[in-house]
Amino acid sequence: MKVALQGRAQGAQQSLYEEAGIEIKEGRCRSEDELIELIGDADGAQVGIMPLTSRYVMESCPRLKVVSRFGVGVDSIDIDAATELGVMVCNVPGSNTTEVADHAVSLLLSVTRRLYDAISSTRKGDWADNPRAMGTYTPTMRRLSGHTMGIVGFGNIGRAFATRIRGFGVSRILAHDPYVNQLAGDLYGVSLVDFDTLLAESDFITIHCSATSETNNLFNAEAFQRMKSTALLVNTARGPIVDEEALADALEKGEIEAAAVDVTRVEPLPTSSRLLSLPNCYVTPHVAAMSEVFVRETAIMQAENIIRVLTGEKPHGLANPEAIKTVAVMRHTEPGRWAGFPDFSTALQV
Repeated sequence: MKVALQGRAQGAQQSLYEEAGIEIKEGRCRSEDELIELIGDADGAQVGIMPLTSRYVMESCPRLKVVSRFGVGVDSIDIDAATELGVMVCNVPGSNTTEVADHAVSLLLSVTRRLYDAISSTRKGDWADNPRAMGTYTPTMRRLSGHTMGIVGFGNIGRAFATRIRGFGVSRILAHDPYVNQLAGDLYGVSLVDFDTLLAESDFITIHCSATSETNNLFNAEAFQRMKSTALLVNTARGPIVDEEALADALEKGEIEAAAVDVTRVEPLPTSSRLLSLPNCYVTPHVAAMSEVFVRETAIMQAENIIRVLTGEKPHGLANPEAIKTVAVMRHTEPGRWAGFPDFSTALQV
């Protein structure tokens, strides 16, 4: 068996693959063609956000059976194509919950306390040259206590954020998630509401939903117009959920007060982006999930995902369970890429 890795294997990863008798191919890819060249005749692949793991890539790699994404999101992989082709798409759910929830709180505090501005002006000598000048921040510094917090997407990260933000004394926590009922909200002291209610009543909004066709441009010009003019928006989920031009317009016009984003539709964000020039918008370079622990543990879980699928066991996370049916049909007709590999149709119960 052979597995392709975007990047280099870490020590623990390498040991896991060696113990399983799996050969490793390593490389860095900037295009789909380079990714195809790397994967080649591999049985599994560890992939990242870019380049996309598209239908073209998977059709061009006839032995590929499983791909494992670094992190939780799988939006860089063509799930429909993978399912049709019998390729298992794995992720590592829960691996970065702590880091992303922490980062979302950090961004919110950075905006409400104007940390970036205060630190920057102090380094430039404003405090030493004119001690009274620092008082100019006071009118625009805000407290979280007593305000309404809105959470869009109430999965693991949304719930972790709710747990953290409660300690700041917010008066209410609202959440919008069409796939979660109020019973789950009750466990966290959160009221599940419709999207319009969340927009209209929240003082602060943080995004923690997945990027899907349903959530694409969920935050558009109309949504910003329905928000409070004093509202703050934080996005540590996925860039396509927010219409960036509409966000820039809303910030410039004062339709909302400020925003802080860790993700953008195109990454890296072009230096010409309006978001980078707006004083009421903070941008971090998609680092919300990062920590030494996350990188180390995720690397191990990625390797375990691939090894488990190739040996007929259940992975940590399977994003396309329908592929199990596809492979079952393939085994009774033309097994193709799954010829000679163990039957996992009962082992992978999801």
